[in-house]
Amino acid sequence: MAYRAVLVSKDGKDVKRELIRFNDLKELPYQDETADVTVKVSYSNMNFKDGIVLTGGAGVAKKFPLVAGIDFAGKVLESKSPNFKPGQSVVLTGHYNGQWMDGGFADIVKTKSEWLIPLPEFVTEKDAMMIGTAGFTGMMCVMALEKYGNLKRGEKAPVLVNGGSGGVGSFAISVLKHLGYYVVASVLDVDKFGPYCKKLGADEVIGPLGKSKPLEKETYAGVVDPVGGQTLATSLSLCMYGRAVSTCGLAGSSDLNTTVMPFILRGVKLLGIDSVQAPMEVRMETWNEFNKIGLPKSQMEQVINMCSLEDAAGELGPKIMAGQIVGRAIIDMSLTGSKL
Repeated sequence: MAYRAVLVSKDGKDVKRELIRFNDLKELPYQDETADVTVKVSYSNMNFKDGIVLTGGAGVAKKFPLVAGIDFAGKVLESKSPNFKPGQSVVLTGHYNGQWMDGGFADIVKTKSEWLIPLPEFVTEKDAMMIGTAGFTGMMCVMALEKYGNLKRGEKAPVLVNGGSGGVGSFAISVLKHLGYYVVASVLDVDKFGPYCKKLGADEVIGPLGKSKPLEKETYAGVVDPVGGQTLATSLSLCMYGRAVSTCGLAGSSDLNTTVMPFILRGVKLLGIDSVQAPMEVRMETWNEFNKIGLPKSQMEQVINMCSLEDAAGELGPKIMAGQIVGRAIIDMSLTGSKL
């Protein structure tokens, strides 16, 4: 039986997404000869970067055509690496499948052994994709605030999560609430996204942060920011003395127009978070933290959207980019037909 894959092609401004069938990985357009492990994919998910690729945006995919899909989980089919054996469950988050080589929106995918990790015992393949790059990044943000930003479990001061309805923001809300923090979620539309954030555990939901003075009232014990731009600048001005902002995205803007005031007068720290090239020891530490605190699975199960490869080849990417998908979009390879 032929395998399926979501192929994205681009000709000038014209972008085409199609569900293709193939019998051999060599038939796909963007294979990497150094890839040494073939995985039968059971689940993938939709990240913001996947949305960029699926809509032909710049700055993520090295070239088109390619098969999209940054994250995936499944079982090893073939391996030239001694670290992985056929039948072994594995997970990949981040790195460059679906960007610099064909990715995981396919029944089978070839990748590099140094990017894979054995599936942790405490999660299923579906759980791993429920977390995915977005959840993994959200956890890294929280861990950084606790490690470098003086955030302490049990304190009552609020922690702010910008972009609360997005992938990173959703997971950060769940993790912070699970750890006992008072969580304030900032979203573009409180009426539309407020109930969703409350379901995840947010104690308060506010609108987007506007322009601020260099220093505003010390309000937040820490901030998770995947938005950037003015939102990040205002977050710095609202941060309490000696605390920190974890920045991990540019959903709003890549610009940062601010002053040195929060840094030199309040000792505020700006912590850059990158999950794509995080070394293996950092990855394992982050996965182990999920195990230590217990995955906030009941909260996340309420807000996942189960999708198919047909959805990924259809309008899922544009809907993600337009902010029309609330919660985590999980792609189940066993599903057929559109589920949107």
